[in-house]
Amino acid sequence: MTIRTSGRTSGRTSGRTSGRTRRETGSASLEFLGVLPILLFIALAGIQLGFVAYTANQAGTAARTAARTAALRAPHPDAVEAGRNAVSSWLRDGTSIPPLADVGDSVTATATINIPSVIPGVSIFGPVRRSATMPKEAVNR
Repeated sequence: MTIRTSGRTSGRTSGRTSGRTRRETGSASLEFLGVLPILLFIALAGIQLGFVAYTANQAGTAARTAARTAALRAPHPDAVEAGRNAVSSWLRDGTSIPPLADVGDSVTATATINIPSVIPGVSIFGPVRRSATMPKEAVNR
C-alpha cells in the first residue's frame, strides 16, 4: 500500500537514499572545482602577506642589531655581520647592510631584505628597507 502526498509516493524508493540524481551529485563536484582556484589564490595571498610582514620585522631587527653593536663602547669588529646574523637563516642570503653612518654621537644602520615569493620566479613586492639609529655609549673617565 502506498500513500500519495502532493504527487509523490511515500513508499519505497528504488535504491536511492535521497531525492538527488547522479547528475545533481556531479554538479556539486563541478561547482567545487570552480571555486577551488579562488580559494587557493586567497590562501597564497595570505601566506605572501605573512612573508611581507615577517621580512619587514627581520629587516628592523637587522638594522637595530647592527646599529646597537656599532654604538657600543668597545664595538664589535664587524657590526654589519652582527646585523646579518640577527636575521633568520632562510632570509640571510637576501640581506644587505651597507656601511654604517657614524654621525658624531650616534650610529645609523639600514638593512635591506628581499621578500621571498610564494610562487618561485614571481616577485610582486620589492625589497623591504628599515633603518635604525642608536646613540653611542658614553665613555666613563
